[in-house]
Amino acid sequence: MGLLSPEVLARAMQDESAEVRRRACDLAGAVVGAPLAGLVELLSDRDGSVVEAASYALGAVASSDGAQGGVMAPELVSDAVAALCRTATAHPEALCREAATAALGSIGHSDGLEAVLCALGDKPAVRRRAVIALAAFEGPRAEEALEKSLEDADWQVRQAAEDLLGRRARP
Repeated sequence: MGLLSPEVLARAMQDESAEVRRRACDLAGAVVGAPLAGLVELLSDRDGSVVEAASYALGAVASSDGAQGGVMAPELVSDAVAALCRTATAHPEALCREAATAALGSIGHSDGLEAVLCALGDKPAVRRRAVIALAAFEGPRAEEALEKSLEDADWQVRQAAEDLLGRRARP
């Protein structure tokens, strides 16, 4: 309805209920002037579902074509990328690492490449997201990682790498 204000959203991000905090993350991309620093803070939330939602929300609003029009302040993008890198590499829940890796790919900031490369050594679902996230990065390290992913034990990781490289892997 377009009636959700940034102030109400900020309060929801600090609510006692994880369900309310998670819903605030889901709505953040649709609210102009949303408290994006609050999303960064929620990457440290005690509830994994909130961390996952905050990751996806940051990926959506910080990308150049995000709902906020890619107008995140550079220092906030830097903070978001740093927090997403920590989540992608160190969070105890694979779903949170996966969401943070996907967000790093959506943002495509060069500071996120190391965490995406690290995610290539994680569980299959995280590795799949990491291969897809590599599409946002250029350079020999990203290309080498895609080439190496052609040999991954998981067929979906291999398929994603093949698709991104535009060819079929050698038999």
